Amino acid sequence: MSDSRVGLTVTHRRYVPYSHAHYAGNLVDGAYALGLFGDVATEVCIRTDGDEGLFASYSDVQFKAPMKAGDVLEVVATVSRVGTRSRTIDFVARVVCRGRPDKSESAAEVLAEPIVAVTATGTVVVPPAA
Repeated sequence: MSDSRVGLTVTHRRYVPYSHAHYAGNLVDGAYALGLFGDVATEVCIRTDGDEGLFASYSDVQFKAPMKAGDVLEVVATVSRVGTRSRTIDFVARVVCRGRPDKSESAAEVLAEPIVAVTATGTVVVPPAA
């Protein structure tokens, strides 16, 4: 019997402010994406179990492309496994818009093809069903 929660997808979008740039070229550290994964995982738990849940672990994290201040990130979480109290979630963070400081201070563009910046698989736990 399959669980209807498998395949549930939640998407968040977030503008990356310049105050989060820590490195040359306005690069943002990879932990920024992990924080966003935690946020979207919280909504997944609310939708699947009526509780915010707790993030237990990551089994895989891949940093594939840089994230920069001025980016708009699309963060997607998809439930891939449902256990008694645990949920496995696949995450992807894509850059969908990017600042263009080479054109002007406030210039930006929507990317024709999103850039996959970070992928991960994580496990959350929720309280026992009532």
